[in-house]
Amino acid sequence: MYVLLQVITTILHGTWRTLTLVRQFILNIMFILLVAVCVGLWFQNERVHPGGGERHKGALIVNLKGTVVDKPANNDSLLIKICRKVLGNHGEYVKETSLFQVVNTIRQAKNDPEITGMVLDLADFLSADQPSLEYIGKALGEFRNSGKPIYAVGSNYNQIQYYLASFANKIYLSTRGSVDIRGFSLNNFYYKSFLQKLKVHSHVFRVGAYKSAVELVSRDNMSPEAREANRLWVMELWNNYLQTLAKNRKTEITQIFPGAKKFIEKLEAFHGDLAQYAKGSGLVDKLSTPALIEKDLIDFFGWNENTKNYYGVSLYDYPLKSTDNSSGNIAVITVRGSIVNSQFTPDQASTDSTILDIRSARLDPTIKAIIVRVNSPGGSVTASEAIRSELEAARASGKPIVVSMGGMAASGGYWIAMPANYIIANQNTLTGSIGIFSVINTIEDSLDSIGIHSDGIAMSTLSGMGNAQPLSEDFQKMMQLSINHGYQDFIHLVASSRNKTIDQIDRIAQGRIWSGRNAKKYDLVDALGDFDDALSKAAELAHISNIQLKWYDHEPCFLNLLCNQVTSSIDLALLQTASEVFLPTSIVNTIADMKKQPGLGLSMNDPQHLYALCLNCSDLTQSKSMQ
Repeated sequence: MYVLLQVITTILHGTWRTLTLVRQFILNIMFILLVAVCVGLWFQNERVHPGGGERHKGALIVNLKGTVVDKPANNDSLLIKICRKVLGNHGEYVKETSLFQVVNTIRQAKNDPEITGMVLDLADFLSADQPSLEYIGKALGEFRNSGKPIYAVGSNYNQIQYYLASFANKIYLSTRGSVDIRGFSLNNFYYKSFLQKLKVHSHVFRVGAYKSAVELVSRDNMSPEAREANRLWVMELWNNYLQTLAKNRKTEITQIFPGAKKFIEKLEAFHGDLAQYAKGSGLVDKLSTPALIEKDLIDFFGWNENTKNYYGVSLYDYPLKSTDNSSGNIAVITVRGSIVNSQFTPDQASTDSTILDIRSARLDPTIKAIIVRVNSPGGSVTASEAIRSELEAARASGKPIVVSMGGMAASGGYWIAMPANYIIANQNTLTGSIGIFSVINTIEDSLDSIGIHSDGIAMSTLSGMGNAQPLSEDFQKMMQLSINHGYQDFIHLVASSRNKTIDQIDRIAQGRIWSGRNAKKYDLVDALGDFDDALSKAAELAHISNIQLKWYDHEPCFLNLLCNQVTSSIDLALLQTASEVFLPTSIVNTIADMKKQPGLGLSMNDPQHLYALCLNCSDLTQSKSMQ
């Protein structure tokens, strides 16, 4: 009896302690959220009324950090910061800044009498696609043309940083610095031999002579067809880049980059001094030390006794005029990243949230037109079709749809654009890639080699198929037929939308990537332009004179944020452990890259294993492409 009572007492005591811990945990979470809200309110108040109401004056300091994207993945929210702090996930965080916030800030500062100029400090600026750079450059040009000077300062400039710096009236460079212009490149990892060593069988199904996404698992190098097709659009984007720099610096393209051989010859004349080469080639205006550069800026903008520096305000602290996003007559819906069948996931276009936003805009009587901002390489065919169908319903309701293409709107990203009344692409947008593929990897031989075998019964040669069994001949035929059907659906949609014949579309499809300029040439888009042009077109189609934008920024719930942060923390911990204990960093980075590939752990989950995805679409101006 005593033992029984002791057991019961122990159970009750343990239960009570568990309930107490749960209660304390819940109360702590509520307390943290309360603190977060209070801090957020205080921070917002400081942003609107900094220093107790002191007005900003002097320079607008455009000190971009991390990456510039159409729609930040909420990495800067207080909840994310708290999760990251608690879970210890620090290493993989890269700040994301909204492209439209950057442009709106520059345009507001242009008309602000207290802002007398601009300083471009781009040392922490990591990446943006070329159309985004052009849009920011457009705003910088407007600022400069208003009569307010722009100064660019830096110890070094990579290609992406120098693109924006070229819009400055005066470019400063450290006496030990460089302007690192070498050219664009496109490189992929190829896994055929690696998978063979692991005894993994890659079953590839595709339609399209240029659907090179499958080459990553079916080859060890780029095919001649893909090499030639990719070379053409990479060269076009590189020439566009050089033309902008030459125009901004009022010089010739060959002066910006004379080619590798000529560059080496000229560098030899400067005894290898990259800073003197940059000055001698007209890439920069003045070589100076940080202290002397600061003195020049103080002379122009004045001495601020409080900050002990020149008068200025950071792009991130400069208060934008508040706009009421709860009302508007033109909806702006962003589709960024791979298109997946899931709820909210950072860096991916969730079907659920995107459809919810489109439906909300369709059912809102105050919304008269919809702009869909697409910056996606595509993804799941099922997910792409679900979004396209919802946009078609919105158009059928009488609301005109304008698609504004960002850095890429390829494959599934182009699929979802089909219901649009009007499609606008940047000249450097990567689009097209009209094709379908599937990759299914089976590991029956890998399992056999370690003594694990799979066996059972099946009612047909189509049932029981999985990664642990070889794919039957009937199943492979079924997959290829499904791929063929998907491709026919794709080109029929494009032909119907663009008023072309099937043969006309098939000739420019086949999975081939086109630049925006060539897409316009082949009538895959209606016009070349930027977001401003899309806005004007939407207002024209909906007969709107007083434009009010309503941005649909679907916010994830706290539980989703927490789960995503936990998952990323675990992934990061595993990769760090592998790097520190087992593998060199280069191998760990390769494994991380493999997770993005179809059939190699990609988080997309198309129920039919059908993908309209462009894996060769990339940001060629990113610094990592130039190392």
